[in-house]
Amino acid sequence: MVSDARKRMIEGAMALLAQRGLQATSFSEVLAATGAPRGSLYHHFPEGKDQLVAAAIDQAGRVLIDFMDRCAGSPAEAVVQHFLAIWRTVLTRQDCTSGCAVLAVTVATDSTELLAHATAVFRAWRERLADLLKQGGMTAESARRFAMVLIASAEGAVVLSRADQSLEPFETVAQQLVEEVRRLQGGGAGD
Repeated sequence: MVSDARKRMIEGAMALLAQRGLQATSFSEVLAATGAPRGSLYHHFPEGKDQLVAAAIDQAGRVLIDFMDRCAGSPAEAVVQHFLAIWRTVLTRQDCTSGCAVLAVTVATDSTELLAHATAVFRAWRERLADLLKQGGMTAESARRFAMVLIASAEGAVVLSRADQSLEPFETVAQQLVEEVRRLQGGGAGD
């Protein structure tokens, strides 16, 4: 069972990674954001910051998959809309100042262990999305390819919206993704 302090620190690190990135997410920042006692950091994360960051990106992975599981059995277009709603919410809740904790670690780490955690999270997202898209009526191959396009496009759109401090880039990409899934469901080229 995960202690409350450990859970708060993981969730705090996840939020800080999404807002500030890897370098600006320190133990001190996590303590300040969560109110956890200093001694609990070293108790729960004796291997240091990388252990906390790994737990945070693993949690970010689970949160997204749990949210996506809610649309199991839905049409592929609804799956895409649901996925996009996650990232739209991330952007709107924080006035376009927050993004993806997993992406933040991926682009900033020099740790092979952290990169392996991020890789596993992205792979799990792709596999779950592909499964949901297939359940939603897409062919297995189209679902596999589109899951990768969906993640890459949404992540890029979040980055552009953060840079622009506007939802416009995200909404433009989201509209294209929805149009593409409709085309794929209609049996367009590439199926």
